Amino acid sequence: MVQAGKAALAACVAWAVARWWLQAPMAFVAPWVAIVLVESTVYRSVAHGLQQLAAIAVGTVAATGAALVLDSTMVAMVLVLPAVVLLGQWQRLGSQGIYAATGALFVLTSGQITIAASAARLAEAVFGAVVGIAVNTVIRPPVYLRDTRATLEDAACEAQEILDAVADGLAGGGWDGRAAGEWHERALRLGRLVEQARSAIGWSRESMRINPRGRRRSAVSPPGKAYDDALGVLDYVAVHTAGVTRAVLEAAGHGEAARPGPQLTGAYADFLHHTARAVGLYSTTRFTSSGPDPSAARALSKAVEELRRTLDELRRRLPGAVPDDPDALATYGTLLAQARRLADQLVPD
Repeated sequence: MVQAGKAALAACVAWAVARWWLQAPMAFVAPWVAIVLVESTVYRSVAHGLQQLAAIAVGTVAATGAALVLDSTMVAMVLVLPAVVLLGQWQRLGSQGIYAATGALFVLTSGQITIAASAARLAEAVFGAVVGIAVNTVIRPPVYLRDTRATLEDAACEAQEILDAVADGLAGGGWDGRAAGEWHERALRLGRLVEQARSAIGWSRESMRINPRGRRRSAVSPPGKAYDDALGVLDYVAVHTAGVTRAVLEAAGHGEAARPGPQLTGAYADFLHHTARAVGLYSTTRFTSSGPDPSAARALSKAVEELRRTLDELRRRLPGAVPDDPDALATYGTLLAQARRLADQLVPD
C-alpha cells in the first residue's frame, strides 16, 4: 500500500514538473519512468533505473539514427525493432531490456523525428528516473527485517512440531500409513519454509543496501552471519526430518512385519523428542528480538547433551533390534549419522 502511494506520488511530481514547469515536449515519459522505478527496495530502484535508462537510450539512438538515414519510418521499424528486441535479451540489461524496444517505438511512432526531440525524450526519462528513485529513497524506504526473523521462527517451530508428532506416534505405536504420509508431507513443506527463509534473508540484505534507514542508529541491523548459520542448521533439520518421516512411511507401507519393534521405536521416539526440544531452544537463542538469551543458550547446551545421550542409547540398542536385516541396519545407521551431525550443529564448538 505504501509503495503504491509512493509510485503515484512519483508519477504526479514528475508530470507536474515536466509538463507545467519545464513544459517538456514529451512530458509523459517522465512519469512513466518514475512510476515503474518505485521498486520493492532502494537498491533495486537504482539498479533497474540504470538498466532502464541504458535500454531506453539504446533504443532511442538506434531508432533516431535509422529513421534519419533511411528517411522511412516503416523501413526503420522493420530493421530496428528486431535488433533492439534481441539486444534487450542482453544479460546486463536484466529485466529492463524490453525498454530498448519501447524507446525505439516511441521515436518511430510519435510524429516528426529529430535529434532534438530524441534528446528531450532521453532527458525526460533521466528526470523521471531521478524522481522515482528519490521518492523511494526519501519516503519510508522499504526494509524487510522483521519478515526474515518471523520466517526463520516459523521454520524452526514447524520442525519442532513435526518431530514431536512423529515421536508421539512412534511411542504410542498407533501410527499407520495415513499418519506417516501426513508427517512426510509436512516434512517436505518444511523444506519449502527454509527456502522461504533463505529468500527472506536475501530480500532483507538487499533492502538495506544504499538505504538511508540502514545508516540510522535506531535502525535494526541487517541479517548477519548468525542468520546464515541458523539457515544452515534449519536446512539440515529439514533434510533430517524428511529422512526420518520417509523411513517411517516406508516402514508403514510394508506392513506390521516390517515395522521396528518397541525396543527401537521407543528409543528413537525419545531421541526425536530431545531433537525437537533442542530445535525449539535453538530458535529461542537465535531469533529473539531482544537479543541472545544466556539462560536459553545454557538450556540448549544441556538439551544437546541429553540428545547425544539418547543417541548413544539408541546405538547400543540398534544391533540387537535388527540383527538379521542388513537393509534396516543401513537405514537406521544413516539416520543416526545424520542425527549426530545435527546435534553437532545445534551447539557449534
